[in-house]
Amino acid sequence: MAEDVRPVYLRLRDVITASILDGAYRDGDMLPSVRAFAATQGANPLTVAKAYQSFQDDGIVTVRRGVGMFLADGAAARVRAVERARFLAEVWPPVAQQMRRLGLTAGDVMLDA
Repeated sequence: MAEDVRPVYLRLRDVITASILDGAYRDGDMLPSVRAFAATQGANPLTVAKAYQSFQDDGIVTVRRGVGMFLADGAAARVRAVERARFLAEVWPPVAQQMRRLGLTAGDVMLDA
């Protein structure tokens, strides 16, 4: 698999996004502090702050001064909608093309739920 060359703050955003999509964080939940998240990810706190700021800019998190950052109301649904659109626009087309090349159908790749 190719190495991810995107900026670290975007990769950290992906970790948080995956946690939101997996249900680890729900609307109204407090996110880990910048320092705590930086420690668990082995990242610079300033880089984590940039990732958090980008979520704030997108209206995904809200800041309660002196308390922390919280997922905004409706944030999980917005994140899911954005990620679905990104998947369909960026991820799926090359997968579908490779499936056609290999003669695979949707039934061939369905995973057991």
